[in-house]
Amino acid sequence: MELRAWTYEEFPAFDEDVPGAIWLDTTGDEVGVTYVPNVEYECVDGVSRVLQILIPRSRNAKLAALDAATARTYPCVVYVQGSGWMKQDVYGNVPCIARLAERGYVVAVVEYRDSSIASFPAPVQDARNAVRFMRVHAAEYAVDPARVAVMGDSSGGHTAVYTGILHDDDTPASLFPGVSAEVSCIVNYFGSTDFTFEDSNPSTSNHNLPDSPEGMEMGGVDLREDRAARELLSVRCNVRRDTDIAPVLTIHGTKDRIVNARCSVLLHQRLEETGHESQLYLLRGADHGGPEFWMPEVLDVVVGFLREHL
Repeated sequence: MELRAWTYEEFPAFDEDVPGAIWLDTTGDEVGVTYVPNVEYECVDGVSRVLQILIPRSRNAKLAALDAATARTYPCVVYVQGSGWMKQDVYGNVPCIARLAERGYVVAVVEYRDSSIASFPAPVQDARNAVRFMRVHAAEYAVDPARVAVMGDSSGGHTAVYTGILHDDDTPASLFPGVSAEVSCIVNYFGSTDFTFEDSNPSTSNHNLPDSPEGMEMGGVDLREDRAARELLSVRCNVRRDTDIAPVLTIHGTKDRIVNARCSVLLHQRLEETGHESQLYLLRGADHGGPEFWMPEVLDVVVGFLREHL
C-alpha cells in the first residue's frame, strides 16, 4: 500500500474473506462524546470559573468538521450542577450528563461562584455568562448559537430557572457586552426553588437558619426572620404574568429527602396560573437525583422537550 496521507474516502477497506469472522455494518452516524475539561469562561474578582464541555462526535460529523462550510453544529445545553450553592463537584456527574450529549447536544457543565465566595444572584450571573461564552465560542465547540437551553439539578435547578428570569444583558454582570444570555427553554431537575414552607428541605435540621445552605446563599441571613430574602430566593414568588421566562420542564422524585417535591409542584402551579408554559413529571419513588433521572425513558422526555423548543 502506498505510504501517504490517505483521506477516509480514499483509504481502501479491508475486504478479504476471513473464515469465522463476523461482519457488522456501521453508518458513520454512531455518536460518541468528546470531553473538553476545565475551560475557563470567566474570571471575576480574581476567581476563575470553568466549564466541562461535552461534544457529540461521529465519523461523518468529524469529517464534515474539516470543511467549515459543511461543519455540523448542535444545540447547546448549559448545565448547572447542584451543590447546595456550596463548592461543586463538576466532574462526578459527567458520565450521566454525557448521555444527553450522546443524544446530539453540546453540554457545558457550569462551575459557579459558591456561597463562600459570593451570594445570590452570583450563580445566576455566572450561568448567564456561561451561556454567553458558549455563544461567543460557538464555532470552536460545534454549537448552534441560536439554539441554547439551560438545565440544572437541585440548587443548580434553582439557578437554571432563575437564569431564565434574571435578564441582565445590559448590566455590568455581563462579561460579554452585546452577547445575549437568553435561552429557549429550561430543564429543572428537582430544583431547590422554594423556602416558604417548613418542610421544603425535609432532612435539613438547620432549614432557613443563617448557616443553612439557603441562608448562606443569601449572605448568612436568617430566612425565618427575613421574609424579603426568603421570598427573593424562592422562585415562584418572583413569577408574575409579565415575567419573561422560557418554557420550563420540571422533573422531581416523590421520595426526595433533600428537596421536597412540593417545591416543584408549587412552581409548576405558579407558572401555569400566570400563563407560562410548564411541564411537570414526578418520578415515583425517586430520591434526590440518582440513575432514575438518566434512564432512557426520562431522557426521552427531556430530549422531546428540547427538540420542541430548540
